[in-house]
Amino acid sequence: MTVVRCAIYTRKSSEEGLEQDFNSLDAQREACAAYVLSQASEGWKQVGETYDDGGLSGGTLQRPALQRLLDDVKLGKVDIIVVYKVDRLTRSLLDFAKLVEAFDAAGVSFVSVTQSFNTTTSMGRLTLNMLLSFAQFEREVTAERIRDKIAASKARGMWMGGLPPLGYRPDGRSLAIVEEHAELVRSIYRRYLELGTVRLLADALAHEGVMAPARQTEKGFAYGGRGFSRGQLYHLLKNPIYAGKISHKGKVWDGNHPAIIDQVTWDKVQAQLADHTQGARIVRKRSGSLLAGKLFDAGGTFLTPSHTTRGTRRYRYYVSQAGQDREASFATQIRRIPASEIEPVVITALATALTQPLELLQKAQIPLSLDALPSLGSKCAAISARLLSDQAVIRQLLNRVVVHRDRIELYIAAAGLADLLSMPRPHDPAHTVCRTVRVRLRQDRKVGRLVEETGAAAISKPDPRLIRYLLKARSWWQELAKGELDITTLAKREGVTASYMTRVVRLQFLSPKVTEAILAGKIREEAGPRALIRTDAIAPLWGDQERQYLPR
Repeated sequence: MTVVRCAIYTRKSSEEGLEQDFNSLDAQREACAAYVLSQASEGWKQVGETYDDGGLSGGTLQRPALQRLLDDVKLGKVDIIVVYKVDRLTRSLLDFAKLVEAFDAAGVSFVSVTQSFNTTTSMGRLTLNMLLSFAQFEREVTAERIRDKIAASKARGMWMGGLPPLGYRPDGRSLAIVEEHAELVRSIYRRYLELGTVRLLADALAHEGVMAPARQTEKGFAYGGRGFSRGQLYHLLKNPIYAGKISHKGKVWDGNHPAIIDQVTWDKVQAQLADHTQGARIVRKRSGSLLAGKLFDAGGTFLTPSHTTRGTRRYRYYVSQAGQDREASFATQIRRIPASEIEPVVITALATALTQPLELLQKAQIPLSLDALPSLGSKCAAISARLLSDQAVIRQLLNRVVVHRDRIELYIAAAGLADLLSMPRPHDPAHTVCRTVRVRLRQDRKVGRLVEETGAAAISKPDPRLIRYLLKARSWWQELAKGELDITTLAKREGVTASYMTRVVRLQFLSPKVTEAILAGKIREEAGPRALIRTDAIAPLWGDQERQYLPR
Protein backbone atom coordinates (compact mmCIF):
# COMPACT_ATOMS: atom_id res chain seq x y z
CA MET A 1 0.00 0.00 0.00
CA THR A 2 1.30 3.47 -0.89
CA VAL A 3 2.07 5.55 2.21
CA VAL A 4 0.39 8.97 2.22
CA ARG A 5 2.39 11.34 4.42
CA CYS A 6 0.12 13.68 6.40
CA ALA A 7 1.30 16.89 8.07
CA ILE A 8 -0.94 18.40 10.76
CA TYR A 9 -0.98 22.20 10.96
CA THR A 10 -2.50 24.06 13.95
CA ARG A 11 -2.84 27.77 14.74
CA LYS A 12 -4.31 30.02 17.44
CA SER A 13 -4.64 33.78 17.04
CA SER A 14 -4.05 34.82 20.65
CA GLU A 15 -1.65 33.66 23.36
CA GLU A 16 -4.45 33.29 25.91
CA GLY A 17 -4.55 29.76 27.32
CA LEU A 18 -1.39 28.53 25.57
CA GLU A 19 0.32 28.11 28.93
CA GLN A 20 -2.17 25.38 29.92
CA ASP A 21 -1.15 21.71 29.83
CA PHE A 22 -3.85 20.97 27.23
CA ASN A 23 -4.55 24.01 25.07
CA SER A 24 -6.34 24.80 21.81
CA LEU A 25 -3.36 23.69 19.70
CA ASP A 26 -3.32 20.32 21.44
CA ALA A 27 -7.07 19.91 20.86
CA GLN A 28 -6.71 20.72 17.15
CA ARG A 29 -3.78 18.34 16.77
CA GLU A 30 -5.59 15.53 18.59
CA ALA A 31 -8.68 15.87 16.36
CA CYS A 32 -6.53 15.91 13.21
CA ALA A 33 -4.49 12.91 14.39
CA ALA A 34 -7.69 10.95 15.01
CA TYR A 35 -8.87 11.75 11.48
CA VAL A 36 -5.56 10.62 9.99
CA LEU A 37 -5.80 7.39 12.01
CA SER A 38 -9.31 6.78 10.66
CA GLN A 39 -7.84 6.86 7.14
CA ALA A 40 -5.10 4.33 7.92
CA SER A 41 -6.72 1.85 5.54
CA GLU A 42 -5.97 4.31 2.74
CA GLY A 43 -2.31 4.42 3.68
CA TRP A 44 -2.44 7.72 5.59
CA LYS A 45 0.36 8.20 8.10
CA GLN A 46 1.19 11.22 10.26
CA VAL A 47 4.68 12.69 9.83
CA GLY A 48 6.77 13.20 12.94
CA GLU A 49 7.29 16.96 12.48
CA THR A 50 4.88 19.31 14.31
CA TYR A 51 3.69 22.58 12.78
CA ASP A 52 2.16 24.76 15.52
CA ASP A 53 1.74 28.55 15.37
CA GLY A 54 0.54 29.92 18.69
CA GLY A 55 -0.46 33.56 19.11
CA LEU A 56 -0.26 34.39 15.39
CA SER A 57 -2.91 35.92 13.14
CA GLY A 58 -4.29 34.11 10.11
CA GLY A 59 -4.16 37.34 8.14
CA THR A 60 -0.52 36.83 7.13
CA LEU A 61 1.59 33.99 5.80
CA GLN A 62 4.65 35.13 7.77
CA ARG A 63 4.31 32.45 10.45
CA PRO A 64 7.33 30.32 11.43
CA ALA A 65 5.59 26.93 11.48
CA LEU A 66 3.67 27.63 8.25
CA GLN A 67 6.89 28.67 6.50
CA ARG A 68 8.56 25.42 7.67
CA LEU A 69 5.57 23.50 6.34
CA LEU A 70 5.77 25.25 2.95
CA ASP A 71 9.50 24.49 2.78
CA ASP A 72 8.78 20.80 3.45
CA VAL A 73 6.05 20.88 0.77
CA LYS A 74 8.59 22.18 -1.75
CA LEU A 75 11.04 19.43 -0.71
CA GLY A 76 8.38 16.77 -1.31
CA LYS A 77 8.16 15.62 2.31
CA VAL A 78 4.35 15.98 2.56
CA ASP A 79 1.43 14.54 0.56
CA ILE A 80 -1.58 15.89 2.48
CA ILE A 81 -1.96 18.83 4.90
CA VAL A 82 -4.57 18.26 7.61
CA VAL A 83 -6.17 21.20 9.46
CA TYR A 84 -9.00 21.43 12.00
CA LYS A 85 -10.74 24.19 10.01
CA VAL A 86 -9.81 26.02 6.81
CA ASP A 87 -9.42 29.34 8.68
CA ARG A 88 -6.59 27.75 10.72
CA LEU A 89 -4.58 27.71 7.50
CA THR A 90 -5.42 31.31 6.48
CA ARG A 91 -8.14 33.92 6.79
CA SER A 92 -7.23 35.74 3.58
CA LEU A 93 -8.62 34.85 0.16
CA LEU A 94 -5.51 36.25 -1.54
CA ASP A 95 -3.16 34.25 0.70
CA PHE A 96 -5.26 31.13 0.19
CA ALA A 97 -4.88 31.46 -3.58
CA LYS A 98 -1.11 31.61 -3.11
CA LEU A 99 -1.17 28.51 -0.89
CA VAL A 100 -3.31 26.54 -3.34
CA GLU A 101 -0.92 27.47 -6.14
CA ALA A 102 2.04 26.23 -4.08
CA PHE A 103 0.19 23.03 -3.13
CA ASP A 104 -0.79 22.31 -6.74
CA ALA A 105 2.78 22.85 -7.93
CA ALA A 106 4.01 20.26 -5.41
CA GLY A 107 1.09 17.84 -5.93
CA VAL A 108 -0.10 18.33 -2.33
CA SER A 109 -3.75 18.43 -1.20
CA PHE A 110 -5.28 19.53 2.10
CA VAL A 111 -8.14 18.32 4.30
CA SER A 112 -10.30 20.10 6.89
CA VAL A 113 -11.51 17.53 9.43
CA THR A 114 -14.60 19.51 10.53
CA GLN A 115 -15.72 20.80 7.12
CA SER A 116 -16.72 18.43 4.37
CA PHE A 117 -16.28 19.65 0.81
CA ASN A 118 -14.74 18.41 -2.41
CA THR A 119 -12.56 20.96 -4.19
CA THR A 120 -12.57 18.94 -7.41
CA THR A 121 -16.12 20.18 -8.18
CA SER A 122 -17.29 23.73 -8.88
CA MET A 123 -19.77 23.54 -5.94
CA GLY A 124 -17.00 22.44 -3.60
CA ARG A 125 -14.78 25.33 -4.66
CA LEU A 126 -17.69 27.76 -4.19
CA THR A 127 -18.28 26.39 -0.67
CA LEU A 128 -14.61 26.80 0.17
CA ASN A 129 -14.49 30.38 -1.10
CA MET A 130 -17.61 31.24 0.92
CA LEU A 131 -16.03 29.84 4.09
CA LEU A 132 -12.85 31.81 3.50
CA SER A 133 -14.81 34.99 2.73
CA PHE A 134 -16.58 34.75 6.09
CA ALA A 135 -13.26 34.01 7.83
CA GLN A 136 -11.66 37.07 6.26
CA PHE A 137 -14.70 39.20 7.12
CA GLU A 138 -14.52 38.06 10.76
CA ARG A 139 -10.80 38.93 10.94
CA GLU A 140 -11.32 42.40 9.46
CA VAL A 141 -14.28 43.18 11.73
CA THR A 142 -12.26 42.08 14.77
CA ALA A 143 -9.34 44.29 13.68
CA GLU A 144 -11.70 47.25 13.22
CA ARG A 145 -13.12 46.74 16.72
CA ILE A 146 -9.64 46.67 18.22
CA ARG A 147 -8.56 49.81 16.36
CA ASP A 148 -11.74 51.63 17.37
CA LYS A 149 -11.25 50.60 21.01
CA ILE A 150 -7.64 51.83 21.02
CA ALA A 151 -8.65 55.15 19.43
CA ALA A 152 -11.52 55.64 21.91
CA SER A 153 -9.32 54.75 24.87
CA LYS A 154 -6.58 57.17 23.79
CA ALA A 155 -9.18 59.90 23.29
CA ARG A 156 -9.94 59.44 27.00
CA GLY A 157 -6.25 59.87 27.84
CA MET A 158 -5.45 56.21 28.55
CA TRP A 159 -2.04 54.59 28.03
CA MET A 160 -2.55 51.58 25.75
CA GLY A 161 0.72 49.77 26.32
CA GLY A 162 4.07 49.40 24.60
CA LEU A 163 7.50 50.51 25.77
CA PRO A 164 7.00 53.38 28.24
CA PRO A 165 8.90 56.58 27.39
CA LEU A 166 12.00 57.46 29.41
CA GLY A 167 10.88 58.97 32.73
CA TYR A 168 7.72 56.86 33.08
CA ARG A 169 6.68 53.36 34.12
CA PRO A 170 3.36 51.63 33.34
CA ASP A 171 0.64 52.10 35.95
CA GLY A 172 -2.44 50.21 34.77
CA ARG A 173 -3.98 52.24 31.94
CA SER A 174 -1.85 55.23 32.87
CA LEU A 175 1.79 56.14 33.47
CA ALA A 176 3.63 56.98 36.68
CA ILE A 177 6.74 59.18 36.85
CA VAL A 178 10.13 57.63 37.63
CA GLU A 179 11.64 60.71 39.25
CA GLU A 180 15.29 59.75 38.69
CA HIS A 181 14.74 59.35 34.95
CA ALA A 182 12.34 62.32 34.76
CA GLU A 183 15.08 64.66 35.97
CA LEU A 184 17.26 63.53 33.06
CA VAL A 185 14.40 64.32 30.63
CA ARG A 186 13.98 67.81 32.14
CA SER A 187 17.73 68.35 31.87
CA ILE A 188 17.69 67.39 28.17
CA TYR A 189 14.88 69.88 27.47
CA ARG A 190 16.75 72.65 29.31
CA ARG A 191 20.05 71.90 27.56
CA TYR A 192 18.34 71.92 24.15
CA LEU A 193 16.92 75.40 24.76
CA GLU A 194 20.39 76.59 25.84
CA LEU A 195 22.40 75.01 23.00
CA GLY A 196 19.88 75.63 20.21
CA THR A 197 20.36 72.49 18.04
CA VAL A 198 19.99 68.75 18.50
CA ARG A 199 23.45 68.20 17.00
CA LEU A 200 25.12 70.32 19.71
CA LEU A 201 22.97 68.65 22.36
CA ALA A 202 23.98 65.15 21.20
CA ASP A 203 27.67 66.15 21.12
CA ALA A 204 27.47 67.65 24.61
CA LEU A 205 25.77 64.58 26.10
CA ALA A 206 28.31 62.27 24.42
CA HIS A 207 31.22 64.40 25.70
CA GLU A 208 29.84 64.27 29.24
CA GLY A 209 29.19 60.52 29.02
CA VAL A 210 25.45 60.85 29.64
CA MET A 211 23.76 57.54 28.86
CA ALA A 212 20.13 56.45 28.50
CA PRO A 213 19.27 54.50 31.69
CA ALA A 214 19.28 50.72 31.32
CA ARG A 215 15.72 49.37 31.64
CA GLN A 216 13.82 46.11 31.28
CA THR A 217 10.46 45.18 29.82
CA GLU A 218 7.95 43.20 31.85
CA LYS A 219 9.16 40.11 29.99
CA GLY A 220 12.73 40.72 31.12
CA PHE A 221 14.27 42.06 27.89
CA ALA A 222 16.93 44.72 28.53
CA TYR A 223 17.21 47.95 26.56
CA GLY A 224 18.86 51.34 27.00
CA GLY A 225 22.27 51.66 28.60
CA ARG A 226 23.73 53.46 25.56
CA GLY A 227 24.40 57.03 24.53
CA PHE A 228 21.68 59.21 23.00
CA SER A 229 21.61 59.36 19.18
CA ARG A 230 20.21 62.40 17.39
CA GLY A 231 17.16 60.41 16.33
CA GLN A 232 16.43 59.43 19.93
CA LEU A 233 16.78 63.03 21.06
CA TYR A 234 14.44 64.30 18.31
CA HIS A 235 11.85 61.72 19.36
CA LEU A 236 12.22 62.60 23.05
CA LEU A 237 11.89 66.35 22.38
CA LYS A 238 8.81 65.89 20.15
CA ASN A 239 6.95 63.33 22.28
CA PRO A 240 3.74 64.99 23.61
CA ILE A 241 3.54 62.43 26.43
CA TYR A 242 6.05 64.55 28.36
CA ALA A 243 3.56 67.45 28.30
CA GLY A 244 0.81 65.21 29.71
CA LYS A 245 -0.75 64.43 26.32
CA ILE A 246 -1.65 61.25 24.41
CA SER A 247 -1.31 61.18 20.62
CA HIS A 248 -2.90 58.82 18.10
CA LYS A 249 -2.83 59.08 14.29
CA GLY A 250 -2.02 62.79 14.25
CA LYS A 251 -4.53 63.75 16.99
CA VAL A 252 -3.53 64.79 20.50
CA TRP A 253 -5.66 64.52 23.68
CA ASP A 254 -5.13 65.32 27.35
CA GLY A 255 -3.68 62.26 29.07
CA ASN A 256 -4.50 60.79 32.46
CA HIS A 257 -0.81 60.72 33.42
CA PRO A 258 1.17 63.56 35.05
CA ALA A 259 3.37 65.78 32.88
CA ILE A 260 7.16 65.87 33.25
CA ILE A 261 7.60 69.05 31.17
CA ASP A 262 5.52 72.16 31.85
CA GLN A 263 3.51 73.63 28.97
CA VAL A 264 5.63 76.78 28.62
CA THR A 265 8.88 74.79 28.20
CA TRP A 266 7.16 72.36 25.83
CA ASP A 267 5.93 75.19 23.58
CA LYS A 268 9.39 76.81 23.49
CA VAL A 269 11.05 73.53 22.50
CA GLN A 270 8.51 72.83 19.72
CA ALA A 271 8.93 76.36 18.33
CA GLN A 272 12.73 75.98 18.31
CA LEU A 273 12.50 72.57 16.62
CA ALA A 274 10.17 73.98 13.95
CA ASP A 275 12.61 76.85 13.24
CA HIS A 276 15.49 74.43 12.61
CA THR A 277 13.72 71.54 10.83
CA GLN A 278 13.52 73.00 7.32
CA GLY A 279 17.12 74.18 7.33
CA ALA A 280 18.36 70.75 8.42
CA ARG A 281 16.42 69.06 5.63
CA ILE A 282 17.86 71.40 3.00
CA VAL A 283 21.45 70.74 4.11
CA ARG A 284 20.91 66.99 4.15
CA LYS A 285 19.35 67.02 0.68
CA ARG A 286 22.18 69.06 -0.83
CA SER A 287 25.26 67.47 0.69
CA GLY A 288 24.61 64.11 2.32
CA SER A 289 26.48 61.12 0.93
CA LEU A 290 24.36 58.26 2.13
CA LEU A 291 26.79 55.42 1.37
CA ALA A 292 30.04 57.11 2.41
CA GLY A 293 32.39 54.47 3.86
CA LYS A 294 30.00 51.63 3.09
CA LEU A 295 30.23 51.20 -0.70
CA PHE A 296 32.71 48.73 -2.24
CA ASP A 297 33.34 47.24 -5.65
CA ALA A 298 33.55 43.47 -6.24
CA GLY A 299 37.30 43.54 -5.52
CA GLY A 300 36.82 45.09 -2.07
CA THR A 301 37.94 48.60 -3.10
CA PHE A 302 36.25 51.63 -1.53
CA LEU A 303 34.02 53.89 -3.63
CA THR A 304 34.29 57.33 -2.08
CA PRO A 305 31.93 60.31 -2.48
CA SER A 306 32.79 62.99 -5.03
CA HIS A 307 30.95 65.70 -6.94
CA THR A 308 31.12 68.07 -9.87
CA THR A 309 29.33 71.39 -10.37
CA ARG A 310 27.88 72.63 -13.64
CA GLY A 311 26.43 76.07 -13.35
CA THR A 312 24.21 76.02 -10.27
CA ARG A 313 23.68 72.23 -10.31
CA ARG A 314 25.72 69.81 -8.24
CA TYR A 315 26.18 66.20 -9.38
CA ARG A 316 27.31 63.61 -6.81
CA TYR A 317 29.16 60.38 -7.62
CA TYR A 318 30.84 57.46 -5.88
CA VAL A 319 34.33 57.05 -7.36
CA SER A 320 36.48 53.90 -7.25
CA GLN A 321 39.79 54.34 -5.41
CA ALA A 322 41.33 51.90 -7.91
CA GLY A 323 40.90 54.51 -10.64
CA GLN A 324 44.62 54.59 -11.45
CA ASP A 325 45.09 50.80 -11.38
CA ARG A 326 44.60 49.51 -14.92
CA GLU A 327 44.60 45.90 -13.65
CA ALA A 328 41.61 46.47 -11.35
CA SER A 329 38.62 44.85 -13.08
CA PHE A 330 36.17 47.48 -11.84
CA ALA A 331 38.27 50.54 -12.58
CA THR A 332 39.37 49.60 -16.09
CA GLN A 333 35.85 50.07 -17.49
CA ILE A 334 33.71 52.04 -14.99
CA ARG A 335 35.22 54.42 -12.50
CA ARG A 336 32.22 56.09 -10.92
CA ILE A 337 28.50 55.58 -10.20
CA PRO A 338 25.98 58.47 -9.91
CA ALA A 339 24.71 58.80 -6.34
CA SER A 340 21.27 59.70 -7.71
CA GLU A 341 21.01 56.16 -9.15
CA ILE A 342 22.51 53.86 -6.53
CA GLU A 343 21.13 55.55 -3.39
CA PRO A 344 17.42 55.13 -4.34
CA VAL A 345 18.11 51.48 -5.28
CA VAL A 346 19.61 50.85 -1.82
CA ILE A 347 16.74 52.63 -0.02
CA THR A 348 14.13 50.66 -2.00
CA ALA A 349 15.90 47.36 -1.24
CA LEU A 350 15.98 48.15 2.51
CA ALA A 351 12.28 49.11 2.48
CA THR A 352 11.46 45.85 0.67
CA ALA A 353 13.39 43.81 3.24
CA LEU A 354 11.41 45.47 6.06
CA THR A 355 8.10 44.33 4.52
CA GLN A 356 9.00 40.75 5.55
CA PRO A 357 10.00 41.27 9.21
CA LEU A 358 9.76 37.65 10.38
CA GLU A 359 12.01 36.38 7.61
CA LEU A 360 14.45 39.25 8.22
CA LEU A 361 14.62 38.62 11.99
CA GLN A 362 15.14 34.90 11.44
CA LYS A 363 18.07 35.50 9.09
CA ALA A 364 19.46 38.15 11.43
CA GLN A 365 19.34 35.61 14.31
CA ILE A 366 17.47 38.13 16.50
CA PRO A 367 15.46 36.43 19.30
CA LEU A 368 11.74 37.10 18.87
CA SER A 369 9.26 36.84 21.73
CA LEU A 370 5.52 36.39 21.23
CA ASP A 371 4.72 39.66 23.00
CA ALA A 372 6.80 41.55 20.40
CA LEU A 373 4.88 40.13 17.41
CA PRO A 374 1.80 42.45 17.45
CA SER A 375 3.92 45.60 17.18
CA LEU A 376 6.64 44.19 14.89
CA GLY A 377 4.92 45.14 11.62
CA SER A 378 4.21 48.72 12.72
CA LYS A 379 7.78 49.18 13.96
CA CYS A 380 9.21 48.01 10.64
CA ALA A 381 6.79 50.29 8.77
CA ALA A 382 7.94 53.24 10.91
CA ILE A 383 11.59 52.47 10.16
CA SER A 384 10.78 52.16 6.45
CA ALA A 385 9.07 55.57 6.50
CA ARG A 386 12.19 57.14 8.04
CA LEU A 387 14.51 55.82 5.32
CA LEU A 388 13.83 58.79 3.01
CA SER A 389 14.43 61.47 5.64
CA ASP A 390 16.87 60.10 8.24
CA GLN A 391 20.31 59.09 7.01
CA ALA A 392 21.26 57.86 10.48
CA VAL A 393 18.68 55.05 10.20
CA ILE A 394 20.12 53.84 6.88
CA ARG A 395 23.69 53.97 8.13
CA GLN A 396 22.66 52.06 11.25
CA LEU A 397 20.98 49.36 9.14
CA LEU A 398 23.73 49.01 6.53
CA ASN A 399 27.01 47.23 7.18
CA ARG A 400 28.24 47.57 3.59
CA VAL A 401 27.10 47.59 -0.04
CA VAL A 402 29.03 45.62 -2.66
CA VAL A 403 28.61 46.49 -6.36
CA HIS A 404 29.09 43.61 -8.83
CA ARG A 405 28.69 43.69 -12.57
CA ASP A 406 25.36 41.84 -12.52
CA ARG A 407 23.99 42.62 -9.04
CA ILE A 408 24.26 44.73 -5.90
CA GLU A 409 24.60 43.03 -2.51
CA LEU A 410 23.35 44.79 0.64
CA TYR A 411 24.64 43.53 3.99
CA ILE A 412 22.19 44.51 6.74
CA ALA A 413 23.71 44.82 10.23
CA ALA A 414 21.79 42.52 12.59
CA ALA A 415 22.84 44.53 15.67
CA GLY A 416 21.69 47.81 14.09
CA LEU A 417 18.33 46.27 13.15
CA ALA A 418 17.87 44.98 16.71
CA ASP A 419 18.61 48.43 18.17
CA LEU A 420 16.12 50.16 15.85
CA LEU A 421 13.43 47.61 16.83
CA SER A 422 14.34 47.83 20.56
CA MET A 423 14.92 44.08 20.59
CA PRO A 424 17.73 41.92 22.03
CA ARG A 425 20.87 41.82 19.90
CA PRO A 426 21.98 38.51 18.30
CA HIS A 427 24.72 36.45 19.97
CA ASP A 428 27.13 37.47 17.20
CA PRO A 429 27.13 41.32 17.09
CA ALA A 430 28.93 41.30 13.72
CA HIS A 431 26.32 39.09 12.01
CA THR A 432 24.86 40.46 8.75
CA VAL A 433 22.00 39.56 6.39
CA CYS A 434 22.72 39.67 2.66
CA ARG A 435 20.04 41.00 0.26
CA THR A 436 20.67 40.82 -3.49
CA VAL A 437 19.30 43.42 -5.93
CA ARG A 438 19.21 42.21 -9.53
CA VAL A 439 20.51 45.23 -11.39
CA ARG A 440 23.56 45.35 -13.64
CA LEU A 441 26.14 47.99 -14.43
CA ARG A 442 26.36 49.41 -17.93
CA GLN A 443 29.21 51.57 -19.14
CA ASP A 444 28.31 55.08 -20.28
CA ARG A 445 31.43 57.19 -20.89
CA LYS A 446 33.20 55.66 -17.83
CA VAL A 447 30.15 56.30 -15.63
CA GLY A 448 28.34 53.24 -14.28
CA ARG A 449 24.62 53.18 -15.05
CA LEU A 450 22.31 50.83 -13.15
CA VAL A 451 20.04 48.80 -15.40
CA GLU A 452 17.34 46.26 -14.51
CA GLU A 453 17.18 42.82 -16.11
CA THR A 454 14.44 44.15 -18.43
CA GLY A 455 16.86 46.69 -19.89
CA ALA A 456 15.13 49.68 -18.26
CA ALA A 457 17.07 52.07 -16.02
CA ALA A 458 16.89 51.09 -12.35
CA ILE A 459 15.65 54.61 -11.57
CA SER A 460 12.84 55.93 -13.80
CA LYS A 461 14.08 59.36 -14.77
CA PRO A 462 13.09 61.12 -18.03
CA ASP A 463 16.06 62.24 -20.12
CA PRO A 464 15.66 66.00 -20.75
CA ARG A 465 17.71 65.75 -23.98
CA LEU A 466 15.33 63.15 -25.40
CA ILE A 467 12.33 65.27 -24.47
CA ARG A 468 13.89 68.29 -26.20
CA TYR A 469 14.37 66.16 -29.32
CA LEU A 470 10.69 65.17 -29.25
CA LEU A 471 9.64 68.82 -28.96
CA LYS A 472 11.93 69.83 -31.83
CA ALA A 473 10.63 66.97 -33.98
CA ARG A 474 7.01 68.02 -33.39
CA SER A 475 7.69 71.71 -34.02
CA TRP A 476 9.74 71.16 -37.19
CA TRP A 477 7.27 68.62 -38.60
CA GLN A 478 4.38 71.07 -38.14
CA GLU A 479 6.36 73.66 -40.15
CA LEU A 480 7.21 71.19 -42.91
CA ALA A 481 3.63 69.83 -43.09
CA LYS A 482 2.35 73.27 -44.14
CA GLY A 483 4.28 72.86 -47.43
CA GLU A 484 5.59 76.43 -47.37
CA LEU A 485 9.22 75.51 -46.61
CA ASP A 486 11.43 72.64 -47.67
CA ILE A 487 13.77 70.96 -45.21
CA THR A 488 16.89 72.73 -46.54
CA THR A 489 15.36 76.19 -46.05
CA LEU A 490 14.00 75.34 -42.59
CA ALA A 491 17.34 73.87 -41.50
CA LYS A 492 19.13 77.04 -42.61
CA ARG A 493 16.64 79.18 -40.66
CA GLU A 494 17.10 77.05 -37.52
CA GLY A 495 20.89 77.04 -37.82
CA VAL A 496 21.29 73.25 -38.21
CA THR A 497 22.20 70.94 -41.06
CA ALA A 498 19.49 69.33 -43.20
CA SER A 499 20.85 65.89 -42.27
CA TYR A 500 20.49 66.62 -38.54
CA MET A 501 16.95 67.97 -38.99
CA THR A 502 15.93 64.91 -41.01
CA ARG A 503 17.13 62.54 -38.27
CA VAL A 504 15.38 64.53 -35.52
CA VAL A 505 12.07 64.89 -37.42
CA ARG A 506 11.86 61.10 -37.72
CA LEU A 507 11.14 61.03 -33.96
CA GLN A 508 7.69 62.43 -34.81
CA PHE A 509 6.89 58.97 -36.23
CA LEU A 510 7.78 57.00 -33.09
CA SER A 511 5.25 54.53 -31.72
CA PRO A 512 2.98 56.18 -29.11
CA LYS A 513 4.14 53.57 -26.59
CA VAL A 514 7.78 54.46 -27.18
CA THR A 515 6.96 58.17 -26.84
CA GLU A 516 5.13 57.55 -23.56
CA ALA A 517 8.08 55.50 -22.28
CA ILE A 518 10.48 58.38 -23.07
CA LEU A 519 8.29 60.88 -21.20
CA ALA A 520 8.01 58.51 -18.20
CA GLY A 521 11.71 57.61 -18.16
CA LYS A 522 10.90 53.95 -18.87
CA ILE A 523 12.83 53.60 -22.13
CA ARG A 524 15.62 51.03 -22.44
CA GLU A 525 18.83 52.42 -21.00
CA GLU A 526 20.82 52.06 -24.23
CA ALA A 527 18.19 54.05 -26.17
CA GLY A 528 19.77 57.42 -25.44
CA PRO A 529 19.61 60.65 -27.44
CA ARG A 530 22.54 59.70 -29.67
CA ALA A 531 21.10 56.27 -30.42
CA LEU A 532 17.67 57.60 -31.42
CA ILE A 533 18.93 60.13 -33.96
CA ARG A 534 21.18 57.74 -35.84
CA THR A 535 20.35 57.48 -39.53
CA ASP A 536 18.84 53.98 -39.21
CA ALA A 537 17.48 54.35 -35.66
CA ILE A 538 13.72 54.54 -36.37
CA ALA A 539 12.23 51.36 -37.86
CA PRO A 540 9.19 51.89 -40.13
CA LEU A 541 6.92 49.55 -38.11
CA TRP A 542 5.76 50.50 -34.61
CA GLY A 543 6.06 46.90 -33.43
CA ASP A 544 9.76 46.81 -34.40
CA GLN A 545 10.34 50.12 -32.60
CA GLU A 546 8.69 48.82 -29.43
CA ARG A 547 10.72 45.60 -29.46
CA GLN A 548 13.88 47.63 -29.94
CA TYR A 549 13.36 50.40 -27.36
CA LEU A 550 10.85 49.25 -24.72
CA PRO A 551 12.00 47.20 -21.69
CA ARG A 552 11.58 43.46 -22.06
